Amino acid sequence: MTQSTLVYDIRNSRYLNITGRCTLRCQFCPKHNGSKQVHQYQLALDKQPSAIDVIALLGDVSQFDEYVFCGYGEPTLNLATLLQVAREIKVRGGKVRVNTDGLGNLFHRRNILPELAGVVDALSISLNADTEAAYLQHCRPKLKSAFEAVNDFIKLAPQYIDQVQVSAIEGLEGVDIHRCKQIAEQANAEFKHRYLDIVG
Repeated sequence: MTQSTLVYDIRNSRYLNITGRCTLRCQFCPKHNGSKQVHQYQLALDKQPSAIDVIALLGDVSQFDEYVFCGYGEPTLNLATLLQVAREIKVRGGKVRVNTDGLGNLFHRRNILPELAGVVDALSISLNADTEAAYLQHCRPKLKSAFEAVNDFIKLAPQYIDQVQVSAIEGLEGVDIHRCKQIAEQANAEFKHRYLDIVG
């Protein structure tokens, strides 16, 4: 069996793949279409890695613009590992970004942003829809009230994290990309306009 890819590099960033579990089943996600590959990297995990597993692979922080928690799972579902690894990156002088679906508070049933605030420099939150109907259609959440939860998370996040970016994908049926941009900007977050099938 091939070894799990826990870290992978895109441009000058090192990506950290800490879980295969997710709170969404997005119909546009390659893993639901038969592929767990990003660029040349296979991201299927045979187990949830520990902080020690990941810290061993961080490398020299001075060589990377940032470390990004991002794989084919939702990194906040492996929160203890995320926090421990992020803390180590900060101690070494590195920069930390977390790519999230914004459902960490809903999943953990508490506000996790104060915990992230101490060790995370930037958050990239996937909104992907401006209405609950479109969100349910495209993102297929496993938890109830997910659309409301991601919107609440977007409003809260800039109060804790300096750099917050909210993304949506152009090309999804029934999604108003300009309305998504308004939601981001009303929360004092930056908006990232993404395009279907372009990753990284």
